[in-house]
Parts: sequence; C-alpha cells; structure tokens
Amino acid sequence: MKRNIQIEALDQIPLEKQRIELAERKCLGHPDSLADGIAESISQALCKTYLEEFGVVLHHNTDQGEVVAGESAPKFGGGRMIRPIYVLLDGRATKEWNGVKVPADAVAVEAANKYIHKILPDLDLNREIMIDCRLGTGSTDLRDVFKPNQGKAPRSNDTSFGVGHAPFSDVENIILNSANYIDTKLRKKYPAIGQDIKIMGLRDGNTITLTIACAIVDRYCKDIREYSEYMDILREEITAVAKKTSKRKVVVHVNTADDIKKKSVFLTVTGTSAEMGDDGSVGRGNRCNGLITPNRPMSMEATSGKNPINHIGKIYNLLSTQIAQDCVKKVDGIEEMYIRLLSQIGKPIDQPLVASVQVLPASGVKLKDINAEILGIVDDKLANVTEVTEKVIAGKLKTF
Repeated sequence: MKRNIQIEALDQIPLEKQRIELAERKCLGHPDSLADGIAESISQALCKTYLEEFGVVLHHNTDQGEVVAGESAPKFGGGRMIRPIYVLLDGRATKEWNGVKVPADAVAVEAANKYIHKILPDLDLNREIMIDCRLGTGSTDLRDVFKPNQGKAPRSNDTSFGVGHAPFSDVENIILNSANYIDTKLRKKYPAIGQDIKIMGLRDGNTITLTIACAIVDRYCKDIREYSEYMDILREEITAVAKKTSKRKVVVHVNTADDIKKKSVFLTVTGTSAEMGDDGSVGRGNRCNGLITPNRPMSMEATSGKNPINHIGKIYNLLSTQIAQDCVKKVDGIEEMYIRLLSQIGKPIDQPLVASVQVLPASGVKLKDINAEILGIVDDKLANVTEVTEKVIAGKLKTF
C-alpha cells in the first residue's frame, strides 16, 4: 500500500536569519529530566523482563511519574538532607500473562533505584529518597490494539503525531555540546559541579547569550570563595565550548540569582534542586531531541516511558527526528526541514494517515530537483519503523 507522503516547499525566513531564537536544555539532574529518565529506565527494564520471560514485549506505559521535592540543609563542606525526595511511579504495566505472574512493580522499583544512583551518585538511596510504586494495568481496548498484527507492523495505540526538525542551529548545538561536555568531562575534573543544570540560550542577531543554572554539591566546596571559583570555571569552560561551535559572539552567565555577599547561592547536598523546593514531572522538560525549542514545531507528548512497540507519542517523535536528520545529511540543498507524522488508532504504524514533509530549499535549489530523493528516504524509514523499537529497547536512542 502506497504511503501518504506529502512534500512541500516552505517560503519563510530561515531560523538562523531570524532576529531572535530561544532554546533550552534541562540536564540529567533537573527534576523534570529525573522524572523522564526514571520513566524510560522502567520501560526499558520491563521490555527486557517481558522478552526474557515470554519472548515478546507486553503492553505497558510508564510515562507518568512525579518527583516531589524533599528538604535539605546544605552548607559548605557538607550539609544534610532533612526530608527525603519522594518519587511516585505510576502508569500501566502487564502483571500477568497466560496465567504467569510478572513482577512488574519490583522491576520498576529496581530500575528506578539503579537510574537514580547512576545520575545522582551523591544521593543516599537508603535515607534521602523514597520510591512509591503505583503501577496499574492497561485498559482492555489498548491491550487489544497492542496484540501482534499477524507479522505486520504493530497497530497504533492512539491518534497522535510526532514532529522533528533538522539541522540544529548554532544555539541548539551549543547547548547540546555544553551539556555533554559538562556531563562527560568537566564534572570528572570538578565533582562539585552538580547534575542539576539548566542551559537557556538566546540568540539576538549575531550575539548568543547563555544563561546557566548549575547546582554545586556542598561536600566538594569548602567556602564561598571556592564557590565563586567554580562559577568562573563554568563560565570560561562553556564559553570555550561555544566558540568551538559557532563563530558568533557568545556571552555566558552562570547562576544569576546568586547573592555572593549574602552567601545565598545554588548550593545542594545531592546535586539536584529536587532535594528542596523543585518538583519534576514526566514530559515537562526536553523533547526527544534533548531540547526545548519554541522557535520550532514541537509535540507536547512525553516521549519517555511510553512503550516502544506501538505508542506513537514515542515512536513518531523519534522517527520524525531521524528522518529530518537523515534527509539533511544525505540530500544536498536543504536549508531546513520539518517532519510531522500523524497516526490513526488501530492502523499500522508504518502507514501514517499523513507524513508531512516541509522543506526550505537552499538558495538556488528547487524542490522538484530533490523531491524524489527525500521521498525515498521518508518511505524507507517508515517501512523500517520497527528499527526504532529495537534501538529504544537496547538503550541506543535518547528520549529526552
């Protein structure tokens, strides 16, 4: 069956030539990202459990969850937690299959603990966090839709859509590169740099301003002078990363709410603001490309925690992003591309109701000259949509 792929040319000012651009990333220790990461880790753990015990992935969706702030008393040299962080695990999971009980709740709690320890190594799992698992079971109709489709592509669980874009702008790349640099290199050198970081980017003309909020772990920071030194290090290091990414002027501000004289600063016991005053929810943070991009089309769906078999909110967002990136990489003459994939509940996921492809051709390029190449890539990606499922289960695709 021929797929409904509609390709059209855009007539608009390219984002890089617009006056104002905003983009943001909530890094791994931010409460919203913590909620996303926990939800996704549970889904992956359930997938592996189902495959090991039954040879198939059973119905589940763990894209609901809350991180409720605790209470802490940070101080230079090491403070303490007073009231633990509370984590609620909810959503749906299959707990019995053909008369065999599935330890879904135990799997969820174990996965959450492992993930939290990985992201927040300075948090004591025995004293400083409480995990409450309230997984239910799915509705009958959605479980029926989830059943194998006689060797064909799975049937969509919802009438929903996914969106993606490419290429990333200077601002988007700077934010992603900065976050990755902090997580993989800078924190190893300076363990005082906490995991709860938010990077907000503004481009006004050719000036890029980064506003960074970064938690500092108190046990690794002896006094306000050393704290100020860490602010200088962050500013210098991120400026260097940004200058490698863009030729534009870059200005970096760090922890702008600090009052150094009053010693009112972003100091934490565990590395996250979830220890006191900041809550988190699944789906409230980054989209599946790792960013929040108000200048681009975005889906409001939470990608993390949704099942990777037939949940469009996960699959189509990931696939749309892959399609856009592949097209820009393989087809010459694309300045910008936007993908929207729309499903219908109960229909095969390789046959969207529409695959909308919007292309802003580069100067001197006509859409008709690259249309066939783009069509081929989109059609091939849809035909092989289940590859997304395989990569998600293997942990090879990021969802936030």
